[in-house]
Amino acid sequence: MFDTPLRTFLLAAALALAGVLPAAATGLPTLQEGDFWRQEVDAGDLPPIAERLPEDPLVVDLAAKGREFGQQGGVLRTMVTRSKDIRQMVVYGYARLVGYDSNYEIQPDLLADVEVEEGRKFTLRLRKGHKWSDGTPFTSDDFRYYWEDVANNEELRPAGPPDFLIVEGELPKVSFPDETTVIYEWSNPNALFLQTLAQALPPFLYRPAHYLKEYHKAYADQAVLDAAIEETRVRSWAALHNKLDNMGKFDNHELPTLQPWINASSGKKIRHNFVRNPYFHRIDSRGVQLPYIDIVEMEIVAPGLVAAKSNAGESDLQGRGLDFRDVSILKKGEAEGGYKTYLWQTGVASQIAIYPNLNYTDETWREVLRDVRVRRALSLGIDRQTINQALYFKLGQPGAMSVLPSSPFFDEANRDAWAEFDPEEANRLLDEAGLDKRGANGIRLLPDGRPFELVIETAGERQEVENALQIVTDTWRDIGVKLVMRPLDRDILRNRVFAGNTMAAVWFGWDNGIPQPYTSPAYLAPTDQVFFAWPKWGQHYQTGGEAGEPPDLPEAQRLLELAHEWEVATTTEERSRVWREMLAIHADQVYGIGILAGAPQPIVVSNRLRNVPEKAMWAWEPGAHFGVHRMDEFFLAE
Repeated sequence: MFDTPLRTFLLAAALALAGVLPAAATGLPTLQEGDFWRQEVDAGDLPPIAERLPEDPLVVDLAAKGREFGQQGGVLRTMVTRSKDIRQMVVYGYARLVGYDSNYEIQPDLLADVEVEEGRKFTLRLRKGHKWSDGTPFTSDDFRYYWEDVANNEELRPAGPPDFLIVEGELPKVSFPDETTVIYEWSNPNALFLQTLAQALPPFLYRPAHYLKEYHKAYADQAVLDAAIEETRVRSWAALHNKLDNMGKFDNHELPTLQPWINASSGKKIRHNFVRNPYFHRIDSRGVQLPYIDIVEMEIVAPGLVAAKSNAGESDLQGRGLDFRDVSILKKGEAEGGYKTYLWQTGVASQIAIYPNLNYTDETWREVLRDVRVRRALSLGIDRQTINQALYFKLGQPGAMSVLPSSPFFDEANRDAWAEFDPEEANRLLDEAGLDKRGANGIRLLPDGRPFELVIETAGERQEVENALQIVTDTWRDIGVKLVMRPLDRDILRNRVFAGNTMAAVWFGWDNGIPQPYTSPAYLAPTDQVFFAWPKWGQHYQTGGEAGEPPDLPEAQRLLELAHEWEVATTTEERSRVWREMLAIHADQVYGIGILAGAPQPIVVSNRLRNVPEKAMWAWEPGAHFGVHRMDEFFLAE
C-alpha cells in the first residue's frame, strides 16, 4: 500500500469501480425526504434532509454495484444470543473512517478523503457539514477530545493510547489544522493504521465531545459530575466516563453515533430497536438517504433457538447463531417460513481448530505440549475426511490451519502439513517423544506416570465442534490419547485460557483467512492473549513485559521478529516474504491443529429482503460479517 509516496489515497477511478460517486465531482442528485422523519421535519423538530446531510455526502451508485435501488421503510428482524451482542449493530452498520469494499480494498467512508505520504503521514479530511445523530457537527474537535482528553488521560486510559498508534516506541504527532482536517504523523511508516480503522470493531479515534465533556472532570461542573457519579453508583468520574463512552458496545442509547441506525432502547431487554439515523452520511444516486430500512429489531434468544426461530420465519436476516448442521432444517422450512437459505463462503482459516496451551500452568503437561512431535502426532491422529463427510457432506476442505485459496499466500504444502490421517506415524512420533509407556487401558503415560488425558475445553456454542471432537476421541484413542471434552461458557473459557488454567481449547482458526500483503500478520505472532496456544506470551507483549511470560521457544521468537519486519517493510515484496515465512513456521510447528476450512455458512434471507448477495463471504475480519456487504443498502420490498 505504501510502496511509493501517495498524494491521494483513493483516486476517483477506484471509487467509481466500487460504486461510489464523489459528490463534489458529480453534483448532488435531488434529495428526497423520507417518510420516517417527515412528521418531525414538518413540525420543525428536525431539519429537512438538505440540512442534515454533509455538503459532500457519500453517494452510492447501486446500479454500478449490480444492486436494485430500494425504498425506505420497514422493520428488519434479526437475532443474537447474548445481551452484549447488541454491539453487532456497530459491526453490521460498518460506518468507519475508512472501510473495506466488497473487493476488500480500503475506501474512505466517514472521511471524504485520506492523503498518505510515505506511509507515515496520514491527513484525514472530514466531510464538511457532517453531523452526529443528534445533529451536532462532527469536526476535528471530536478527534482532539479523544486524543488529548481520553487516549492520553491516565485516569481514563492507564495504559495510554492504543498499540496501533505506537510505531517503534513513538507516539504520533497529532494536529488539527482546521475543523475538517486531522493529521497523524510518525517518523516511520505505520502500516497498521488504515486497516485497523477498517476493523469490524475498530478503536474509534473520535468521540462525541459535546456529550462526553459533561462527564469529564476537565470540563464538567463538579457538583453536577458528583451527582451523576452518585446516581450511577460508580467510584469515580473516570469510571462514569468509561461507562458512558461505549461506542463499540452500543448500549448507551444517549451516546450520539455516526452509524446508520441509532439504539433506541435503554437498559436490558429481550428486544432492542435500532432506528434510522436522520443524519447518516450516505445517499443513493437518486438522492434517497440510506439506510433504506427504518428499524432493525434485534431479539435476544437462547443459542439453541436461532435455527428453530429462523425456520419458523421469525428472522429476516440471520447468519450469527447458525451452523452448517442447520442447513437441512432451514431448507425444509423455506416455503412456509418465507425465506431463502444462502450458503456463503467462510473467511476463517479453520472451521474448527484445537489449541494445545503452551503456557499451561502444569509443568509436566507444559513440557509435553511444547514438544512439536506431540502436536504433530495429535494432528496426524485426526481423521479429517470422516469429519468432513459426517458433518459437512464433503463441502469443507480438510487440512491444517492455514490461509484460504483466495489469499495470495495460499500454499497446498502448508494446508497439507501434518494433516494426513496417519496413526502409524502418530504413534511413532509419540514414542519418539518419550511417551512410549501405556497403562492397562492402552492410554499413554506422562513422564510422571499420569495418563495422557488431554482435556479440551469448548465454548459449548457449536454442536459441530462437539460432534467433531467425538470423532477425534475415537481416533486419538488408537494412538493412546484420551480426549476429555469440557463445555464452558465462552467468557469462562477465555478467562481460564488467559490464566493458563486450560490444557487445550477449541475455537475457530484465525479470523482472517484471506490476508493480502497489506494485512498485518501480527495475529500469527505471540502478540495477543486471544490466540489460545500462547496466552501468557501474548500478555507479555501486550503489557510491555509487565504481565505474562516472554516467548522462550526459538520459533515463537522468530515470529515476533518477522511481525516487526513486516511493520517496518516498505515494499509489497518484503511484506509478502514475511507472510510466507510466518505461515511456513505455523505449518511446521502446529501451534493450532486445524481440522478443515471452507465449510459454508448458512444465511437466512427473507423473501421480502433485497440486495443481499446470494454468494458472498462471511468473515469477521476483514468484513464485519454483513458490514462489508453494506446492510444499509438492503431493503424490504412491499
